[in-house]
Amino acid sequence: MSTIDLIVLGMLKDKAMGAYDIQKLVEYRNISKWVKISTPSIYKKTIQLEKKGLIKGKNIKEGNMPEKVVYTLTNDGEEEFKRLMLKISDEPINIFLNFNAVVVNLENLPENYQKECILKIEKNINILKGYLKTNIEEKKDNTEIPRTGMEVLNQQYVLSEAIEKWILELKEKLNF
Repeated sequence: MSTIDLIVLGMLKDKAMGAYDIQKLVEYRNISKWVKISTPSIYKKTIQLEKKGLIKGKNIKEGNMPEKVVYTLTNDGEEEFKRLMLKISDEPINIFLNFNAVVVNLENLPENYQKECILKIEKNINILKGYLKTNIEEKKDNTEIPRTGMEVLNQQYVLSEAIEKWILELKEKLNF
């Protein structure tokens, strides 16, 4: 089981919904910015979770819309949700930053390329920070967004600030 299982089970714990609705909620909450999750993986995961008996699908037809499957948590799904919450919260924390592959190899480049790489990373951190700031502002008064979801946005913003500060220190150390 993985974090995607926990995301899907958690959303279904909140309310019954179809895979498309889960995918839209993942997009709206920007979950894919901080957890590796894709649209196809959500559809695949709902099928897997249903086969395992953790969720149950029911065909629903609303008006002229085509039939869709709406999922709810089973009792086993409720237990698995709790188990995953405890298991994942007890795992060592890893922060994977893809740009660190660039940083560890900087010394293998001429100085002008080193600068260019650092400036690109800095630009992208600034873009991320701006995006997070806007997102937080837009969603801060929205009661549909869970308080803990907002806290993840705040966490990401704090991390982007820390990385921004680190880049400034790195540029000083490298005399850029």
